[in-house]
Amino acid sequence: MDSNSTESNVNPPSQELHVTSVAEEHETTCWGCGSHLLLSSYAPIFKCGWCGAITNQNAQKSENKGFLWRRLLDRCFVCLLIIFMLFVICGGVWAAYPIVFSISNYWGIFHSITTVLLSVATASTFILVAFRCAGAPPVIQWGSYRVVGKGRLEDYTFCHYCSKPKSPRTHHCRSCGMCILDMDHHCPFIGNCVGAANHRSFIFFLISAVASTVYVSIMSAYAAYHLWPPLKLGTLNISRGSSNILAFNTVKTILFGFLRSAEFLSARGFVLAYLFVSCLSVQIGLSVLLWQQLCYIYQGNTYLSHLSSQGSDAVVQRDCQNIARFFGCSHSALRYLPRFQNPRKRHKK
Repeated sequence: MDSNSTESNVNPPSQELHVTSVAEEHETTCWGCGSHLLLSSYAPIFKCGWCGAITNQNAQKSENKGFLWRRLLDRCFVCLLIIFMLFVICGGVWAAYPIVFSISNYWGIFHSITTVLLSVATASTFILVAFRCAGAPPVIQWGSYRVVGKGRLEDYTFCHYCSKPKSPRTHHCRSCGMCILDMDHHCPFIGNCVGAANHRSFIFFLISAVASTVYVSIMSAYAAYHLWPPLKLGTLNISRGSSNILAFNTVKTILFGFLRSAEFLSARGFVLAYLFVSCLSVQIGLSVLLWQQLCYIYQGNTYLSHLSSQGSDAVVQRDCQNIARFFGCSHSALRYLPRFQNPRKRHKK
């Protein structure tokens, strides 16, 4: 969009025409289509009227310091998680199978099949999430108005890390060193970002991991119950004191009884006790994360888009069809799902 800025001052006695030139600092070039732009005043951030690209003249190319160190930490977390998963699978099978098969062979076969299914589902979804690209943005042409159509780069910005256009749905991850399409967040435990290409696999991984930890905690508690030595409870003084003091003394007596009985616990019992505590804690954390992710999907947002939309008046369509579309349900099945109207939108009507 080339233009000339003229300013005419008419002097009545001489009828002279004076032309003033635009200052050189107001002339700039759009990075998206290469058009020469004339700004009425110096604007560090402006939008091209042809291609729609947004230019920030104050942005400077930043050095991606510590990239290798962050990648090393991510891979260490991935290795630790793989070791923990192998320990849960192998340790659970070794510690629980004598108790399970002592009940009946049918129950033992059911336990074995369930363990294999949950292990394969959790391990396969974890591999997909950790070692699959989170979603690279599509390659588009830019730099010349001859190849960039009108509005083709609407609301695009320039990524100074990747030195290429960045769409509004794209965010640059400094840990992965690339732009991610529909980026939700960077998860250090999988050593990868959660984006358009692996977000669904990440939800399936959370579901299978929660189901696996619930099953392991139940089976380890059941097996430990049969292996735990008899409790050595001390005497409980109930002659005086309030009900709160009595409840505290009861809990303390039972806890010390468990600790005294643990001295005679076998190695198999210690493994079961550790599996129960660790899987219960991991189960709580993963359940909170899964619920948070499902809430964002229900709102039609990602975690980063939710942060950027805070404080804005944008009306978000919240319904169960967002979840159905996320998991790839057909359009014919979406009409049977409930649709909830946004309270703010209903109030405006």
